[in-house]
Amino acid sequence: MLLVLVVVAAIVLAIWRPWESTAAAGGAPSQPDAAATPTASAPAASAPAAAETDAAADAPATPAPEEPAAEIEPCSARSVQVSAVTDKDAYGGGENPQLSISLTNSGASACLLNVGTATQKLTISSGPDVWWRSTDCQSESSDQVVQIDPGQTVSSVTPIVWDRTRSSVDTCDGDRPAAPAGYFNLAVEIGGLAAPQDRQFVLR
Repeated sequence: MLLVLVVVAAIVLAIWRPWESTAAAGGAPSQPDAAATPTASAPAASAPAAAETDAAADAPATPAPEEPAAEIEPCSARSVQVSAVTDKDAYGGGENPQLSISLTNSGASACLLNVGTATQKLTISSGPDVWWRSTDCQSESSDQVVQIDPGQTVSSVTPIVWDRTRSSVDTCDGDRPAAPAGYFNLAVEIGGLAAPQDRQFVLR
């Protein structure tokens, strides 16, 4: 069950890559002119002093050290809000809920978050009774680190479809009990961050 995140609101989300130095290379330093060979009539003591003065004047300037790029911090609950999303509030008979996760960076700085399936957990319950977990029959998992910029919202490209049955690690390939009509709640976690509120929906 893969859940991939993309940028919503006209911003395309890309997998984050480390910053690379983009400082432009400076021109090759000029070479100092060769010191003139003193003539026999020049004072012997003045020739070395003149050569030292010319070499100091022609020596290339030492470039200023580059400042390191600012490190992008991991996302935290203080800056990123996680929301559970369903495509409808109520579902008629035969309609399966489509489940998604939305992330919004309300902080002042960009941050990094692992949004891969290895960090995702979606849970559907009815009261205290847990009906379905996305991790119960997950065949494989992966990591995917993305950068979320300030004010940016990202959400699932392809929602996970709940087939309205009770999940269990022992019944992934067999028959499972169908959920009855009633109210259900969707709770989500991703990248170590949990949605503060569940998303409620109704099965008819």
